[in-house]
Amino acid sequence: FKLYNNKNKNNKLKNKKMSCSPTVQHISDCFIKPLYNSEEAKKPVYLSSWDLAMLSVQYIQKGLLFTKPSSFQLDPLLQKLKESLSITLVHFYPLAGRFKTLKQDNPPLYTVFIDCVNSPGARFIHANLDLTVSDILSPKDVPLVVQSFFDHDRAINHDGHELSLLTVQLTELIDGVFIGLSINHVLADGSSFWHFFNSFSEVFKANNGQKQSIPISKSPNFNHWFPEGHGPIINLPYTHHDQFISRHESPNLRERFFHFSAESLKKLKAKANQECHTSKISSLQALSAHMWRCITRVRKFPADHITSCRMAINNRARLEPPLPENYFGNCIQTVRGIASAGKLLENSLGWAAWEMHEAVVNHKNKDIREWVEKLESGMIYQLGFFDPSSIMMGSSPRFDMYGNEFGLGKGVALRSGYAHKFDGKVSLYEGIEGDGSMDLEVCLLPHFMASLETDKEFMDSLSS
Repeated sequence: FKLYNNKNKNNKLKNKKMSCSPTVQHISDCFIKPLYNSEEAKKPVYLSSWDLAMLSVQYIQKGLLFTKPSSFQLDPLLQKLKESLSITLVHFYPLAGRFKTLKQDNPPLYTVFIDCVNSPGARFIHANLDLTVSDILSPKDVPLVVQSFFDHDRAINHDGHELSLLTVQLTELIDGVFIGLSINHVLADGSSFWHFFNSFSEVFKANNGQKQSIPISKSPNFNHWFPEGHGPIINLPYTHHDQFISRHESPNLRERFFHFSAESLKKLKAKANQECHTSKISSLQALSAHMWRCITRVRKFPADHITSCRMAINNRARLEPPLPENYFGNCIQTVRGIASAGKLLENSLGWAAWEMHEAVVNHKNKDIREWVEKLESGMIYQLGFFDPSSIMMGSSPRFDMYGNEFGLGKGVALRSGYAHKFDGKVSLYEGIEGDGSMDLEVCLLPHFMASLETDKEFMDSLSS
């Protein structure tokens, strides 16, 4: 693989001097290209309206924390990760590219595409932190230092003109390792992010050091979807990026993880279905309704104040004809339940869960295509305009997260970076037990989090 190294001089001495400080120190970084380029990888990759709508939001930042096995050796791990990344990028070649803006005056044209040729590649960072796994997991709130486990802190996707579209960062702790991925959200939604993560792990497992192509079980499909008569070049109604990008700074938030066992979720689901005299409400719909009610209660809105619960939804199987499961790109929207605070809290969990159920089942091909028509007019999402009266349920416990081991055994925790954090953001993760349990990453303003921690209905619903 092609490797461009930028090692810090005397990094070992520097690391020893700074080891007393609980901050992440970058030891080295390099850029890694695909092991080889196919003919397809030499062509520009044009983006769908779903993708281009993400230009002003932030990178996806997710990763896994591992404890060091007794046989741990850092240098062989670093080398194998770099080699495996180079091999994986053969399959996921757009992630090694950079954005380019195509602009002309006559006829007017403005669009952004991926240049897979004129790029140094994906970025790989080796970092160090003089803390233990317990230092990361023991505090009630997620320590701020976790944000430094990821590249592209506070970057927006449009910055992919200059920044890598993918960065893998390995942060070595005293007794652990964190592997964090930052992927430009224009290229990937959650399904595609974990598709790459899973394939990277799969290649690592099969890699025997021979530096040759390795097949993967689920090849990505880069045939971006456009409505009939549209694409492959989407002409945005702009002449300069300042017309559609903005920077979002998160407020001072508390971020906590709450664990719902499979048994806890079964109880919530059974309660919601029983109260609605149905069996159609899913665990995810019941849990979303539960969080909607509990967070609305601690916010103490007036009874007539309108609230909502948004839920990320995958459109691949909902389009007609459906897109393949391995479609690589963005294919998501949000659906929502809406109610006044008074109506939401006066009614039962089942009532709120049915609102969420209806929002999901009524989201069909016609609604998706109508939304895409709006995006075709040049709509660009702006993260700073999220409704403070809402909550947002993001990510999905259905993704294979703990199956990524990299020779380190099963991870002990999932964590995310700075990106997409705001008051009312809830991210759903696979529970470490793998039995249908879920971990919720909840971000709230400090006084709302303090109230949630004393909310009896919420605390009683948690696993012990």
